[in-house]
Amino acid sequence: MAARRALIAGNWKMHGLAAAVEELDRVIQGFGAELSSKIDLLVCPPFTLIEEFAATAKGSKVLIGAQDCHPKASGAHTGDVSAEMLADAGAKAVIVGHSERRADHGEGDALVRAKAEAAFRAGLIAIVCVGETQAQREAKQTRDVVLRQLQGSVPDGAGASLLVIAYEPVWAIGSGLTPSSGDVTEVHGLIRNAVSARFGAAMGSATRILYGGSVKPDNAASFLKANDVDGALVGGASLKAADFLAIASRAV
Repeated sequence: MAARRALIAGNWKMHGLAAAVEELDRVIQGFGAELSSKIDLLVCPPFTLIEEFAATAKGSKVLIGAQDCHPKASGAHTGDVSAEMLADAGAKAVIVGHSERRADHGEGDALVRAKAEAAFRAGLIAIVCVGETQAQREAKQTRDVVLRQLQGSVPDGAGASLLVIAYEPVWAIGSGLTPSSGDVTEVHGLIRNAVSARFGAAMGSATRILYGGSVKPDNAASFLKANDVDGALVGGASLKAADFLAIASRAV
């Protein structure tokens, strides 16, 4: 089986006005032929920028994604956006189950699974996030939490072409704290084994697993070179083209 192609995904969260397209332009210009031949690069801006970003990135190797979607294709759901709408706007992927959605909006595994199913329905890559809090880590519950979230959040009909799993230790997001590369390798191996056990060895081998949690240019290499790490889900460092591209360069 061919080696898994690394994916570096930028989660812009609630940042970015119209002028931010200039930063996207810098990402596109910096993502040259050599780098783009080896890895995938994805930028997930707020809903308000997806269509313009997709138009700007058209013809380039940079992919545009979204940060969330509603499980339904349409309906009376004020303020929500469907996966089909995201695809229509030019998105190629969507993050579901990010820890901030789980915490701030009370999203549980069943809802995350429904959103992943919606992404598949619309032909989008679903980046399904899992990870433990500081309290859970201190209670030595990381393994149980990650396995429970995987089982509950990943749909039965998942396929490697449209499924990406992101391990994001919640305690590391925005805190400046990071697990050791050994800790990351251990959890990623756990995830891969769980996917293999549920969907078969071929699926387990083909599924990309990203690390997310305070990824920066100066620490990216230690994570990206670890076993079973196929890329990164980058938060704040993805807002600056120079930092985002520096992280991407560490993946080759």
